[in-house]
Amino acid sequence: MASLQDLRRRVRAVKNMRQITKAMKMVSAARLRRATERVTASRPYTTKMMQILGDAARRAPDYNDPLLTGHDRGEEVRKERVILALITADKGLCGGFNTNLVKAAQDFIRQNTDKDVELVLIGRKGLDYFRRRPVKIRRDHTGITGTGKVSAADAIRVGQALVADYKSEENPVDRVYLLYSEFKSALSQKPVVEQLLPVGRIETAESAQPETLIDYIYEQPPGEIFSELLPKLIENQIYHALLESVASELGARMTAMDSASKNASEVIDKLTLVMNRVRQARITREIIEVVSGAEAL
Repeated sequence: MASLQDLRRRVRAVKNMRQITKAMKMVSAARLRRATERVTASRPYTTKMMQILGDAARRAPDYNDPLLTGHDRGEEVRKERVILALITADKGLCGGFNTNLVKAAQDFIRQNTDKDVELVLIGRKGLDYFRRRPVKIRRDHTGITGTGKVSAADAIRVGQALVADYKSEENPVDRVYLLYSEFKSALSQKPVVEQLLPVGRIETAESAQPETLIDYIYEQPPGEIFSELLPKLIENQIYHALLESVASELGARMTAMDSASKNASEVIDKLTLVMNRVRQARITREIIEVVSGAEAL
């Protein structure tokens, strides 16, 4: 059995750890509120852009753009090239947040063995995992979500790079997918895979009822509209995914730190009980020694 001094040292160490986990929970809770507000504020913009592009696509059914309809491969025979952009956290201590995303990426790779899959890793945890695995990594972006804030400039930089990969003449990419964690609540985050490129015919306007469609007047032809708005749509989708990922990370970290604090309290109670038993046993032993010595005299 451990000595009384060792038990006191362990109790002190666990108490210090509990203070850290409680502080991390409070910081995550404060950041989570602001992160959820940013996610909620970004949704109407994305929805409206999809409606406008969907209406423009409905008015120009014969318009073809690689970003919208995909590449015309003709008779070219080759493996389909796919990019999976994976968004993970730059930090740990957030429960199974990063693990679930990595598992979802591995499932995607296993389900697409007939394709040439390359990874674009956004976040240090995904990079740390996959750079030791036999997978193709096209590029990585780190430090974007580490501070808990997302910059639109980072989303634009990532989006422009993905569009450039897709439109490359030397080594074109057929499809680009985005894997991120969708924020449901502080207790629930769901990995989501979305096709980023080609955008495809926008279903938002096509599936709407005729009486709900708004009659817009466009000054520019469809080619100019799509050439300007399609890249911005990609950048906006990445920005929204980064916001969702940050909110999910903070929610997962808050939940994990709350569980860690409760577990630390349970460990402290158990160690205190053991420490009291050891101390009582030592006192009892000393009393027995005194009584035995008195009887011997």
